[in-house]
Amino acid sequence: MLNGFFGSSFQNRLKVIVPRRALSRNLNIMSDGPPSLPARLPEAELAKRENDWAMVTHLSGLCGCVGIPSFVGPLVCWLVKKDEFPRVDFAGKEALNFQLTMLILQLLSLPLIFVVGLGFVTSVAVTILSLVFTIVATVAANKGENYVYPLSFRMIK
Repeated sequence: MLNGFFGSSFQNRLKVIVPRRALSRNLNIMSDGPPSLPARLPEAELAKRENDWAMVTHLSGLCGCVGIPSFVGPLVCWLVKKDEFPRVDFAGKEALNFQLTMLILQLLSLPLIFVVGLGFVTSVAVTILSLVFTIVATVAANKGENYVYPLSFRMIK
């Protein structure tokens, strides 16, 4: 029953409902194929996509919350889109440098746990700073601004 509905009889029913010539005349497209897409997106759409990718690049630093190392998300976004969007290139380098810095600080906190319990304090402080600065950078990227993280070693230039 479904095969008959979605098979050739479905195409015949569609032709009866909307003739192909009327459809192509009203949509102003060629009747032999799908409508053609514009060769290039408008500048506003490109700027929005660039902002969105920059925002995702910063936000992907929070992948550490689900067990993936926090530098993996910015690294992947940066490697995939750095040649396409200049703002994503900048955002990716900044986010990656920041997440690597936070990873180094977390690793330095581990031995401090055994020394007077100071590692717990530094580990919590680093986690809070990482969360706050990542959110601030994400909001700035959504507005179209280039955000420079504080407390970040510039390992990738």
